Amino acid sequence: MSIVTYNNRSIANISAIPGAAKSLTHIKTLTASSSSTLSFVNGSDDVVLDSTYPIYLFKFISIHAGAQGGFSFNFRDGSTDYDATKTTTHLYAYQNEAGNSTGLTYTAGYDIAQGTGFQRIGDDLTTDNDHTLSGEMFLFNPSSTTFVKHFTGTMQYNSATQSTNAFVAGYCNVTAAIDAVQFKMTTGNLDAGTIKLYGIKDS
Repeated sequence: MSIVTYNNRSIANISAIPGAAKSLTHIKTLTASSSSTLSFVNGSDDVVLDSTYPIYLFKFISIHAGAQGGFSFNFRDGSTDYDATKTTTHLYAYQNEAGNSTGLTYTAGYDIAQGTGFQRIGDDLTTDNDHTLSGEMFLFNPSSTTFVKHFTGTMQYNSATQSTNAFVAGYCNVTAAIDAVQFKMTTGNLDAGTIKLYGIKDS
């Protein structure tokens, strides 16, 4: 039995890998238009979120808020609710436009410890047209019914007069397969923006 390994360099630079064109497969694109939620559900509307791929990649492109709030996500583990038990960590680096305020902050208030709530991955997004969020999130082996399901995400967004690079990671501590992922604002709707789902194979 061969063992396939992944690391941050191989995933981040997948286009540089020989045969990468057949390794990264576009599955579905959802576009927000005053949407309360955007959901990727396995088997629904041509969405594949099962054992077909060992890694799934979500790309967030110019997510714009309909009301000031945070951008968040949650997982479904076989029921009809998005309430998979998770343990997560969250931190962000920032700098304001004047260059006189910078920092790297661990945000304990956005962590989840064996909870079922939505995980925040972008904060204080406003309705201003120059305030949007873009980034990506990886979900590993969601169809496993033996192991926890890991995820990592990196977001870049601007709010007020500040550039923020946020990092979130964790695992779904469930034995059931993850069969759907939902994204929404903590307040109001998703005014605009695109989320693309890709599958990644080792060859």
